[in-house]
Amino acid sequence: MDTTLRGVGVSHGVAIGEVRHMGTAVLEPPAKQIAAGEAAREQGRARQAVDAVAADLTARGNLAGGEAQAVLEAQAMMAQDPELMADVERRIAVGSTAERAVYDAFASYRELLAGAGEYLAGRVADLDDVRNRIVARLLGVPMPGVPDSDRPYVLVARDLAPADTALLDPALVLGFVTEEGGPTSHSAILARALGVPAVVALPGAGELAEGTTVAVDGSTGEVFVNPSVGKKAQMESAAAERKAALAASTGPGATADGHKMPLLANVGGPADVPAAVEAGAEGVGLFRTEFLFLDDSKNAPSEDKQVEAYRQVLEAFPEGRVVVRVLDAGADKPLEFLTPADEPNPALGVRGLRTLLDHPDVLRTQLTALARAAEGLPVHLEVMAPMVADRADAKAFADACREAGLRAKFGAMVEIPSAALRARSILQEVEFLSLGTNDLAQYTFAADRQVGAVSRLQDPWQPALLDLVALSAEAAKAEGKSCGVCGEAASDPLLACVLTGLGVTSLSMGAASLPYVRATLAKYTLAQCERAAAAARAADSAAEARGAAQAVLSGE
Repeated sequence: MDTTLRGVGVSHGVAIGEVRHMGTAVLEPPAKQIAAGEAAREQGRARQAVDAVAADLTARGNLAGGEAQAVLEAQAMMAQDPELMADVERRIAVGSTAERAVYDAFASYRELLAGAGEYLAGRVADLDDVRNRIVARLLGVPMPGVPDSDRPYVLVARDLAPADTALLDPALVLGFVTEEGGPTSHSAILARALGVPAVVALPGAGELAEGTTVAVDGSTGEVFVNPSVGKKAQMESAAAERKAALAASTGPGATADGHKMPLLANVGGPADVPAAVEAGAEGVGLFRTEFLFLDDSKNAPSEDKQVEAYRQVLEAFPEGRVVVRVLDAGADKPLEFLTPADEPNPALGVRGLRTLLDHPDVLRTQLTALARAAEGLPVHLEVMAPMVADRADAKAFADACREAGLRAKFGAMVEIPSAALRARSILQEVEFLSLGTNDLAQYTFAADRQVGAVSRLQDPWQPALLDLVALSAEAAKAEGKSCGVCGEAASDPLLACVLTGLGVTSLSMGAASLPYVRATLAKYTLAQCERAAAAARAADSAAEARGAAQAVLSGE
């Protein structure tokens, strides 16, 4: 009889195969002392290893492109952090080996992150991965990472570092399961971009024996251990039906009774555009511009460089809608020339629009670049600000857009509960709202999106989060303006129906999710979606909300 485990499904699809575990982390180096005359040589070894790891992470990012590139370049900057390197060299100067100095310096920094609030604590997994890669290079042992195998398998790990997730080969890695992580963690986002079925936050995942056969349902979060022949056949049949439905679903997004619901793509740069176009995206609902700024944490990219990158994306959607988010720096995306280094809790400090208003020259250059990039193109450009808290924020952003001569719609992201509660006030200054459900959940429930222990509070099915979505959508409707969703919530086909029923006017997601959402929306009428939304909001938990919506849509 098969055993059923339940985690959080974060990437659609079914994977059936044998378990292979991620390579183990590097062992702690011995605490031996070096002779005084060896310090310079050990410091040189440490610098070479750090530079090599940073170069490897950057190269992996260049190969992966898109969102993965931005994540990996951020890790490369972490490896070369000057304060960390100075600490390593100080430890070597008093007798540590290069590998021990790296291990201890990263451990010290790790403690600072872990104690700096849940938002920054979510960066600990990335920091550990960088440390392990540097220490492995110094020790001359294989890098921790994806196992070698000539047969397809299901990858199981405590957590997956972005460097590993970004370059997974879908021909070999049928799916993956992790013990840590959440629905909006880096690994989850990259899994959706790759189209690899994935389940995260699965208790006891590490105890699955090597070679055990498992069946992974990336939609429900279920993992069946040693599934029966009947269970395998059932899951394979359901997967085949889903694939056929996806192939048959084309054209603009709409409900069964013709209510239009534009389906847009989230992109991190030009590299993500081909997949979005192939998936039939009707435009871009979230163009993250951070990738340009992460190339050099000490200097902003030139206006000309920005124009070139923006125009590549705008040209891909003639007559379509492209919504650009201006630079969202701060918190887990620090930039030396912008963000303070000594904030006690950066997630609640100067980030997003607050950072840009403190550096108006950076905002002005970006807005001017967007205006130039759109010149002569028929695209419908819309520009929005991240982390808008109130009407004053919205006005400051709209004023900056006008001063830059930007001919576009100006909008505000709803990521802070105050913005949802005062949406009508904010809409007096801007022309549209866009709900970033990842951060909105994080700030509503005080639950870091990277921490697996609080993943239930990051579930976009939480009724309190649905209430805030409804408030925003109702405010936009009352003002005759639009209100889209660009957070990962839109990538859940069932939740997409509920969001439609709540009154949102567009849905934006990773390209891999577009066919699933399009096919599911086409099965139900707007009235059914509205009833499902009402049932979900009446529930008391995320699980009950999903169940209630499912019951309504299935006619139970």
